[in-house]
Amino acid sequence: MRRRFSKGTIAILVIVTVLAVAITVGVFTLLNRVTPFTGTAEGCKITIPADSLDLEIEQAQVAAAIAAVAARRKLPERAVVIAYATGIQESKLLNLPFGDRDSVGVFQQRPSQGWGTPKQLIDPVYAAGKFFSALVKVKNYRKLPLHVAAQRVQRSADGSAYAQHEDEAETLAAAFTGRVPKAVHCWFPAPTGTTPLPGTAGARQELARALGSGTTLNVTSRKQGWLMSSWTVVHAREFGLRRVGYSGQSWTSAAGEDGWQADPRASASRIDIS
Repeated sequence: MRRRFSKGTIAILVIVTVLAVAITVGVFTLLNRVTPFTGTAEGCKITIPADSLDLEIEQAQVAAAIAAVAARRKLPERAVVIAYATGIQESKLLNLPFGDRDSVGVFQQRPSQGWGTPKQLIDPVYAAGKFFSALVKVKNYRKLPLHVAAQRVQRSADGSAYAQHEDEAETLAAAFTGRVPKAVHCWFPAPTGTTPLPGTAGARQELARALGSGTTLNVTSRKQGWLMSSWTVVHAREFGLRRVGYSGQSWTSAAGEDGWQADPRASASRIDIS
């Protein structure tokens, strides 16, 4: 049986429908005019032309240490990609003080297997050095599939798992090696404690430990300059740095989430930190 509606009922339905559409459009417009919530109070953003990633500050610090150690050893970017994929799988690029059996650190290396002491292995600079020492002994590691090269170093239960992180690892390597400029920026709340932070001297000392004992803030190549700039930005909270400048760009802790901004004061031959 067909149900018939009166003209009055139809008119009411039309009015209700029009009002619903108008309200929906109005709410959508209002939401689009509101600046979206940016998320966490601290973190780092990795941006290259083809991709972007979000990291915790600790993850970014580990990534910067790995890239610095690779640069010190004059290793190719492929070695850094393999290290990052391995670190993502083993620890999510976190410097873990625990793991399966006696495994610790970003690569979950085991003291009982001769990698070093637990104290040494929770130092990302030391751990990266040990990883690369083993990697360069793998014949033709640059040409091997990533998971094969990583597994010959790690000898884990399932070596195929490293392959799934190759794209992320390539993005990180492009940024932290300095090949892509302005690719790394971080943000964090202003320090509230009364304990003085190490400052610029502490930052220079730690950078030299990772990149090489003779390291200064002077730059010998554009790639090295952006590697050093990225390292300094991701460690800014730890050392209490307010500004990092390089090659006509600067990052400031006060506007960290805005990333790098044009700054004609920033030298192309030296990293400026304060």
